[in-house]
Amino acid sequence: MRLVLLGAPGSGKGTQAKLLKKEFNIPHISTGDLLRGAIADKTELGLAAKIVMDKGQLVNDDIVLGMLKQRLAQADAKKGFILDGFPRNLVQADMLDKLLEEINMPAQHAILIAVDPEEVVGRIAKRAEIEGRTDDTQEVVRDRIKIYEKETAPVVEHYKQHDILSEVLGTGTIEQVQHRILSVLRF
Repeated sequence: MRLVLLGAPGSGKGTQAKLLKKEFNIPHISTGDLLRGAIADKTELGLAAKIVMDKGQLVNDDIVLGMLKQRLAQADAKKGFILDGFPRNLVQADMLDKLLEEINMPAQHAILIAVDPEEVVGRIAKRAEIEGRTDDTQEVVRDRIKIYEKETAPVVEHYKQHDILSEVLGTGTIEQVQHRILSVLRF
């Protein structure tokens, strides 16, 4: 299974991806985690990415795509993957389509986890406390939601046109959302 998870920051993509990883035994590939790993390792890319991420902005497409291509080349991704956090705009969606075609692994499903923006702000504030993430201040979150609404939401239409998009309600318990996603994937 080759799955792209879409949704606003804090919609539950990461949580659901971790559950789907266990369910289908395929890797959860989060561009955010890839970038945070580079930050933790204090690589040149990581330091540059930290400045951008702390402002709530998006990291350069070519850098993210290059990191993603390297990750998809690893053995555990050969039988499928769950992408979380990429693509975030139409340019990235086109770049991803080309990359996946090039490596003969086109996306099979795209799922939009739909959540009200005000609920997202509350979720992220809680996550920031638990995880100590510097990129999760309320101001940064509101900026990320604005960026999402402007740039990422059109990606939904992209996947509708490719006839692989399903939308699930992202409210309720984690288990309820997971059940909705599994219902779509196991149709």
